[in-house]
Amino acid sequence: MSLISEGANVGPGGARLIQPTGYEPGLYEPSNAEVGDYIALLKPRVMSLVVFTALVGLAVAPGSIHPFEAFTALLCIAVGAGASGALNMWFDADIDALMTRTQRRPVPSGRVRPGEALGFGLTLSVFAVVVLGLMVNLLSAALLAFTIFFYAVIYTMWLKRSTPQNIVIGGAAGAFPPMIGWAAVTGSVSLESLLLFAIIFFWTPPHFWALAIYKKSDYGRAGVPMLPNVAGDAHTRLQILLYTLILVPLGVAPWLLGYTSVLYGAVALAMGAGMVLLAVQVYREASPADRACRHLFAFSILYLFLLYAVLLVDRGWGGLIARVAA
Repeated sequence: MSLISEGANVGPGGARLIQPTGYEPGLYEPSNAEVGDYIALLKPRVMSLVVFTALVGLAVAPGSIHPFEAFTALLCIAVGAGASGALNMWFDADIDALMTRTQRRPVPSGRVRPGEALGFGLTLSVFAVVVLGLMVNLLSAALLAFTIFFYAVIYTMWLKRSTPQNIVIGGAAGAFPPMIGWAAVTGSVSLESLLLFAIIFFWTPPHFWALAIYKKSDYGRAGVPMLPNVAGDAHTRLQILLYTLILVPLGVAPWLLGYTSVLYGAVALAMGAGMVLLAVQVYREASPADRACRHLFAFSILYLFLLYAVLLVDRGWGGLIARVAA
C-alpha cells in the first residue's frame, strides 16, 4: 500500500507532498471553542440538580462541618458532575449527532474536538476526587469517584447502547450526590442517606421513559435501545406506572420514619398523588401526540425539586446554618 494518498498535494516544482492516508487538514489542530462551549460540556442543567440534591444531603446529615469544607464538598461534587457530562459527550458524539435533541452539543457540532472533551473530562475528574479526598474525607471522595466511573463507563459506554434497562441501572449515578453530601459531613452512610438515594433512583425511570416515548424517533435513529423502541409504548407506559407506584411511598417514607415534620409529609403526599394521576394518564394514553408523557416529564422535575426543597427547609436549612456558623 502506498504511503501517498490519492489526494496528495503538489509542491514547488511539481514535487508531490506526502501525507498519511486518511489525513484531514485541521484534524490535529486545536479547535476554536469558546468558554461557553466548555461550559456546555459540563451539562449545567444536570449539574445544578446534582449540586442541589448534594446540598440537601449535606444539610440534613447529623454532625458538623466547617464552612470551607462544606463549600469544597459542593464544589467538588459540581466539578465531578461536569466531568461526567464531558466524558459522556466525548463518547456519545456519534449518536448525539443523529438526534435532534443533542446534535448541537459542542462535540458533534464540531466546536470542541473529541480529544479536548476527553482531556477536559479526565482532568476535572481527577481534580474533583483528589481535592475532595484531601480537603474533606476519603469516603465522600470514593463515592464521587465511583459515581463518575459509573456514569462515564458503566452507563455511557456499556448500558446505554446495550440494554433497554439502561435508565434503570444507570439512574444510580444520578442518585449518589445526596449520599456524597451526607458522607462529607458524617464520613459514613446511613439508612436516611440510602433513602435519599432510593427516591432519585426510582424517580429516574418514569421521568426518562416519559421523555423516551415522545422522543422515540430520535433514539431509534441513533440506535439507542430505549425501552419504547425495544418493548413498545404499551409496555413502557406500564413500567412508568409501576415505578411511580414504588416511588411515591418512598417519597413519603422520610415522614413516616420520623425524619421530617408533617409539612414534608403533606407535600410528599400531594405531589405523589399528582405523580400517580399523571402516570395513570400515561398508561391510558393512546394518542400519537403523547401529551400525557410530556406532562409527566415536566411534573416529575417539579416533584423531585419540591420534595428536596421542603426537606431542606424542614430538616436541614436551619441546622446547616447553625453548623457552619458554629
